[in-house]
Amino acid sequence: MRDGTSRQAGGDPSARSLRSLAQDDSHGGSAGGFRFTSVDVFRGITIVAMILVNNPGSWKTTYWPLEHAEWHGWTPTDLVFPFFLFIVGVAIVLALKRRVDAGAPRGPLVGKVVKRSAILFALGLFLTGYPFGLFGPREFAELIDTWRIPGVLQRIAICYLVVSLLVLFCRVRTLKVLTVVFLVGYWALMTLVPVPGIGTPNIDDPGGHLSAWLDRAVFGDHLWQQAEVYDPEGILSTIPALATTLFGVLAGLLLVASFDPVERVARLFVRGTLLVCCGFAWGWFFPINKAIWTSSYAVFTGGLAMCGLALCYWFFDVRYNPTVARFFTIYGVNAIALFVGSGVLARTLAYVKIDGEPLKELIHGHLFASWLPPYVASLAYAIAWVGGWFLVLSWMYRRRLFIKI
Repeated sequence: MRDGTSRQAGGDPSARSLRSLAQDDSHGGSAGGFRFTSVDVFRGITIVAMILVNNPGSWKTTYWPLEHAEWHGWTPTDLVFPFFLFIVGVAIVLALKRRVDAGAPRGPLVGKVVKRSAILFALGLFLTGYPFGLFGPREFAELIDTWRIPGVLQRIAICYLVVSLLVLFCRVRTLKVLTVVFLVGYWALMTLVPVPGIGTPNIDDPGGHLSAWLDRAVFGDHLWQQAEVYDPEGILSTIPALATTLFGVLAGLLLVASFDPVERVARLFVRGTLLVCCGFAWGWFFPINKAIWTSSYAVFTGGLAMCGLALCYWFFDVRYNPTVARFFTIYGVNAIALFVGSGVLARTLAYVKIDGEPLKELIHGHLFASWLPPYVASLAYAIAWVGGWFLVLSWMYRRRLFIKI
């Protein structure tokens, strides 16, 4: 890993356009490829956390840090999704900058971005519909009536599409302005605009705000069935999620700017800390809330993610810790494949039954709950799940099998 040791004249490189940055010859990163071990490690840590919290042995016996906050507030689990969107933003900079450096025209890049977004969105629909009522026509008919349209991969697809286009066609100063507009605009929509049929908005009520009303009006029964009155990956709440992704873009620009490693880490830490403080303070007026992705939540988690990236950059790109880096990189380079594969396998184990009992419950009951306390057994199942996928991904990594969209 080679790092530039001098700053370009003319101020902060992150305040210039992406194309201007692409013309620098003294950027950080590996020569010509802009590959940062820290980015793969950060993505790997995030996806490990994601499948860990998504696959407990039993939802009834899960430690609170592995659960989402019921409404306002946050737990460690509530950091996972915004961290993933953040690293998507970082990756957008690294991927597009490399191609711009190579002289690629923007037209074909737009086509690739649109194609990848469509595939991601389709994979999300696949996961929300799986196993497609294969066990009976009645189940299939019920699926058609309630097939959830929003979802995690769907939100990632939309954020990737919109932010990639913004990065390709906007100056960095414009990206910063848009980030503020998204955050402040969402706050205004959620707290100042009357809700049709309800009146004064009430974000303390899961169904009493504009975001919930819009989700119900557009999607009807095609919402997250556990919430019914709103969708955690709904339409309006995607606006601040775009800001989360843009925070990743701004962090990515710092990674490729011509700073020495210590200054790069310091800038990431300082900006991340300021964001954490701003998000926490904003939370006094617009509570931190993952379910509706409040602006304070986007700022707060964006700051934590920036500090986390600084730590990863220092330990894995500057100090270099190959053993730990390799462990998480194995997960990070096949993150989407892992998310989809894990989701399909988990649903399969829940639907396949032996003597009327789901296969997942049999595995959890016999291998873990039969000899461990309930909460420990549930956590052990989740850890075993993560470890099992490590074996699969290690095999893929050794054979250089990287599933890319």
